Amino acid sequence: MTAVRTTVTPQEIQRVHRLVARAAALPDVRTEVEANHDENTWWPTTITDPRVRMLAAGWSTRVSYRMVTTYAGVIRAADALGFDVLVTASDAELAELVRPLGLMQTRIDYLRSLAELLEVWNKEGIDPLSPSADGDELIEDFAQRVHGASYKVAQCALLTARGYHCGIIPVDSGMVSKLAPALGIDLPSGAVAHERMRHVLEAAVHARADDFRALVTGHGHQVTIPEGAAPTWWVHLVAIYFKRLYLNGTSRQLCARRPLCAKIVGCAHRDRADKPRSRG
Repeated sequence: MTAVRTTVTPQEIQRVHRLVARAAALPDVRTEVEANHDENTWWPTTITDPRVRMLAAGWSTRVSYRMVTTYAGVIRAADALGFDVLVTASDAELAELVRPLGLMQTRIDYLRSLAELLEVWNKEGIDPLSPSADGDELIEDFAQRVHGASYKVAQCALLTARGYHCGIIPVDSGMVSKLAPALGIDLPSGAVAHERMRHVLEAAVHARADDFRALVTGHGHQVTIPEGAAPTWWVHLVAIYFKRLYLNGTSRQLCARRPLCAKIVGCAHRDRADKPRSRG
């Protein structure tokens, strides 16, 4: 199923803004956002080759948060070798490189198909880093052609290649399964849900960019957002860390309603899920 941008409603935009405003005020969310905004552990700016950055996005899949140090070491080693050397390496050599991450063949296939796609784009005169290149089309093409990519990996690959503040908000599986219901956003089934959720979040930030920027300042987040850039990267981090800290496993402080009420955390609804249901 191809992802097509559909209209994002004012209500959806309002709910995204309301949740981000509340989540950004939570001290634990702020700590995580500040630690990962200007220099992200998963996609470090020290890697300057956009091809290796796309590779890092794909190789980060199926890597748990507790393995991030191991993952970072593998990516540093890959960057030191260089993309061209990696492409010409044997499967055995690549397997040894990615062994600490597991799923060796899947990661090798990702690299091989990524190299093939980049060659196709080069022959067709497509520059994925150009602001004029349609991001939706590139993500669609990437998801279809790169082995094991899917929409969520394609989103991350293009984001990391273009830079944190390019306007793309990547969406992981938890943002589809947990954050969307918390916001009352209906998504289609299947992988295309990641694109629809991305479209909603991006539309909300671009529609109220100044309001979201005001939240950064108002909540005292110590982050650097380039002049003129919509705070899409900041909103991504606020949303994903709120999801990890409050929706994964569901915090007892969290509102039990869906969609969440305006207070979100510490409201009168938070104990509802703990009360026995009537059998009547």
